[in-house]
Amino acid sequence: MKLYPLFADLKGLPVLVVGGGSVARRKVAALRDAGAQVRVGAPHIDAELARCAASGEIEWLQGEYAPAWLDGVWLVIAATGERAVNARIAADARERRILANVVDDAVLSRFHVPAIIDRAPLTIAISTAGAAPALASRVREALERVLDHAIGPLVALAQRHRAGIARRFPDLAERRGFYGWLHDGPVLKLLRRARAAEAEQALLDALRVGASAPAKGSVTLVGAGPGDPGLLTLAALRALGQADVILHDQLIGEEILAMARRDAERIDVGKRCGGRQVPQEQTQELMLAHARAGRRVVRLKGGDPFVFGRGGEELAFLRGHGVDCAIVPGITAAVACAAYAGIPLTHREHAQSVCLVTAHGKDAAETLSDAMLAQPRQTLAVYMGVERLGMLTARLLARGRAPDTPVALIEHGTTPRQRVIAGVLRELPMLAKTHAVATPALLIVGEVAAFAHTQAWFGELVAEARAIQPQPVRMEVA
Repeated sequence: MKLYPLFADLKGLPVLVVGGGSVARRKVAALRDAGAQVRVGAPHIDAELARCAASGEIEWLQGEYAPAWLDGVWLVIAATGERAVNARIAADARERRILANVVDDAVLSRFHVPAIIDRAPLTIAISTAGAAPALASRVREALERVLDHAIGPLVALAQRHRAGIARRFPDLAERRGFYGWLHDGPVLKLLRRARAAEAEQALLDALRVGASAPAKGSVTLVGAGPGDPGLLTLAALRALGQADVILHDQLIGEEILAMARRDAERIDVGKRCGGRQVPQEQTQELMLAHARAGRRVVRLKGGDPFVFGRGGEELAFLRGHGVDCAIVPGITAAVACAAYAGIPLTHREHAQSVCLVTAHGKDAAETLSDAMLAQPRQTLAVYMGVERLGMLTARLLARGRAPDTPVALIEHGTTPRQRVIAGVLRELPMLAKTHAVATPALLIVGEVAAFAHTQAWFGELVAEARAIQPQPVRMEVA
């Protein structure tokens, strides 16, 4: 069956929904959103529909279906759940030349209600002509992941200035070029950053000079999370899909890079202990050069750009050189790896705070303060500390951490190679050596780490010592 796609203006028009259950309620809500005058016919209606009827938002035709209910309506939806009744409604509507939809019955329907992506005033409708509505929903979900949420405000802005755009660009080809600039240029970027007034001014400036300005280069610092591609945000996916150049860390997996625009240039600028090093200054100069050449640059970082990712340095450098910048946060390793190990970073009985620290660098671990290391009821999450576990353990014990404090090492967190090595603080260096723990690995210290023994749900668990349970820390109140 091939359907004719149609968007109907129902504002102020009477429509009929036959049925009073949850399906009818959803249909009524969509029709009311479109401005229709909704009548609901059914012997009984659910509580929400009853509330709408009592407030006058809808009209309730109480009783069994009667053909007279169709008088004056423009379309009807049959949602009774009884095929014989639905068939009567469809037949009566056909005789009166009224479009009818019968829920979950493509044969009886004269119009279909599609899966909708709403970016008002932009609406995208998806239909399988009734063959497989569930698949239409899956397509809608896929499109929702990549369609920019700022596209609705962009369409609304273009709608407000449609007449001016048509006057300024009477040639259709030039007009199309201008709309392309609206989407690819600074206007959409400004709307994405909730700067509506600046976006409108950019549009007006372009109309005044009569031509769209050449595309300016930009840099987006994007957090890719700790490894699982499923943890990428929608904003990260959109940035990858629009990138001309991607400067990525060495640990960014191929599964994540495969989600980027196919013809984007990829540059590995990663840093890894004991491996090839790309100086930070060189990375920054590469971003600057590509942006000045008018390219859309994505600086793709593991975790979050602003959590031990040098994103702050890069942002300051780029802003200092006048480069247009944006930030897409990512899920940082402490949050994601702990979750994949079944470890809550906070817990009302065990930890009321979290401290994120890095042991990377010559003096980083030595300069950790006592407040960081020995704070009671606090979870300590240590990034890049595998090579300094002996020193970390000694300092924690010296600052009052109990030898049997639970610890967990999460290696290659959130990826298929994940291992969780759980034990106690006094055995931490031995655990890492025995199980040949390698980077990248996150260390968690604190009572909550004991939950890995019973709640680890992803990857391999290596539980050493006794399967301890976290014990609440009792605080004396003066």
